[in-house]
Amino acid sequence: MWEHYRKTFVGMQTTICVVTLGIYFYFGHMAGTALVFFVTMEVASVIGALWAQRLKGKLVTRTRELPLKPVK
Repeated sequence: MWEHYRKTFVGMQTTICVVTLGIYFYFGHMAGTALVFFVTMEVASVIGALWAQRLKGKLVTRTRELPLKPVK
C-alpha cells in the first residue's frame, strides 16, 4: 500500500490543496467547510491506495495461477 501511496503522494497532495483552497475561497472563507473537504479527501486517498494494492495483489495472484502455454 505504501509503495502506491508514495508514488502518487505529490500529485494527490497538490490536488487536495488546490481543491481545499478553492472550497475555502468559493464558500466565503469558511474554514470548517474546507477542513471537512480536506479530511474527506485525505481519507479517500488512503482508501484508494489500499484498494489499488488489493487489486494489484489479485492481478498478480491470477497471473501466477494461469497455466503455461506449451512451447512449439
